[in-house]
Amino acid sequence: MEEKISIASCSGMSALGLIGRATCNDLATENENILSICITATSADNEKFTELIKKYPILSINGCSDACVDKILKTKGVEVQKTVNIDKIFEAEDMETKDPSRLDNEGEEAVKKLKVIIKEEIDSM
Repeated sequence: MEEKISIASCSGMSALGLIGRATCNDLATENENILSICITATSADNEKFTELIKKYPILSINGCSDACVDKILKTKGVEVQKTVNIDKIFEAEDMETKDPSRLDNEGEEAVKKLKVIIKEEIDSM
């Protein structure tokens, strides 16, 4: 992929939110064509993120089926290109994490697996 893409993750105070944030940060740090969007700043109408979400295709990464990321982006007039739901991936992969504020060994493994899955989703866009 040569074009930039934005990824926006759940920022909820849950283990899934932490996994999503860590995964997005890693992907954006490791790939110059991936931009991590702060969904909280987007919700608060931060000008920098408001511009980015309209400039590049966006993949949303919801922590759970409440789909807060999709809902926030919709209120900003953004059409999400693809959505990933971490809870569904964890269910399918029989993975579990519990700590909403610290990545333990299970959390680090979950980030590794989620990075691969999200990268595949991005590559198929």
